[in-house]
Amino acid sequence: MQTTLDGITVHEVPTDRLRANVIERPASGVPRRTVVLIHGNVSSSLFFQPLMLALPADVRALAIDLRGFGDSETLPVDASRGLRDFSDDVAGVLDALGTGPVRILGWSMGAGVVLQLLLDRPDLVDSVILESPVSPFGFGGTRPDGTILNGGAGSGGGAVNAAFVAAVEAQDTGDGPSSPRTVYRTTYVKTPDPDHEDLWVESMLTTKTGLDNYPGDSTPSESWPGFAPGTRGVLNTMAPTNLDLTGIVDIPNKPQIVWIRGEDDAIVSDATYFDFNMLGKAGVVPGWPGEDAAPPQPMVTQTRAVLDRYAAAGGAYEEIALADCGHSPHLEFPEVVLRVLV
Repeated sequence: MQTTLDGITVHEVPTDRLRANVIERPASGVPRRTVVLIHGNVSSSLFFQPLMLALPADVRALAIDLRGFGDSETLPVDASRGLRDFSDDVAGVLDALGTGPVRILGWSMGAGVVLQLLLDRPDLVDSVILESPVSPFGFGGTRPDGTILNGGAGSGGGAVNAAFVAAVEAQDTGDGPSSPRTVYRTTYVKTPDPDHEDLWVESMLTTKTGLDNYPGDSTPSESWPGFAPGTRGVLNTMAPTNLDLTGIVDIPNKPQIVWIRGEDDAIVSDATYFDFNMLGKAGVVPGWPGEDAAPPQPMVTQTRAVLDRYAAAGGAYEEIALADCGHSPHLEFPEVVLRVLV
């Protein structure tokens, strides 16, 4: 199938770190603004195409495939660096293109990549849009204040649905219970879009699997549920043992942040079933040791608390919570995201 929509161009951008695939909606004439879009886990730049095409003609839009996703080079992900392999790759692309500071949007895991870029290369960031972001404390395995529980037990590469990984490896385009199509329909959005669904599935199927990519490795743990994060691969980049983005509170120059989220997000919420501790509390995974030992992670509350600290330290942010919206506001309420972008 055709994966690049009319009006979108594709570039291979070589950098010192990797060969990156970048899609672009060029501006007409001299652009008044460049916006950069960073996708999340099990996806690629293809998910941003309708949004890019809807931007005003004088806005240049770039979307970058992260390593191991889309058509970018597949390289190992060193999760001991948190999300830095990804953010350093993004910085390399922006340096190669000579963009200067940009308005940058990150979706889900991509929002964490954007915050890591802000920490390490603030010269490249003009303003930030966080769409359905991973918590600044990582994904899973923390108390409300960010304290790591039991060495992060229940988070990282071991917290994946093995049947879903197998479906990605098999390039499954069907609608079985663990297929990418079903995961898109039930968790990426609240209301699926039949017009582009095949394209979204193709994007998800570009995810490269393995211990060095998705999902990554894990280590044994004496704490329930018996595994802890490893140091390789995608899911471990967001494990609380490897990721801490709260340093944004202390950076000297704080750009405006807009946080956009869906109130019906099934992936990032205060009670998501992607959190092993929530699965234990609900009785889906047996043996849960209880609320004191393994409470579910309140991801939205954690993000708000860190952004409140960011504002108190001299920054500014706006939270936009959308009713009847899932994990993908740019697909479900593109007019809201467009307004923020321009």
